[in-house]
Amino acid sequence: MAKKAMVEREKKRQRMVKKYAAKRAALKEIINDESKPMEERFRASLKLAELPRNSSPTRLHNRCQLTGRPHGYYRKLQVSRIALRELASNGLAPGMVKSSW
Repeated sequence: MAKKAMVEREKKRQRMVKKYAAKRAALKEIINDESKPMEERFRASLKLAELPRNSSPTRLHNRCQLTGRPHGYYRKLQVSRIALRELASNGLAPGMVKSSW
């Protein structure tokens, strides 16, 4: 099980990304528009830099929905390899059987 503080920090980042998504998109659109004057584009890049760092989607990290583990994460299932193994052993993952020989 991951530290609760790390899981909560990740949740906070997700909320911030969602909150600032529209503002970031608008500023990036201004920055990438070649028809705008250079001064306006530069001001937009400064405003983008003033936004909180944790509002950037690149700072998000995938974590297991059950345990909060950051490594060995299956995107399609949104669980870690260890949690998936437990689910399969208990028969809770449909179509999955833990093999043993």
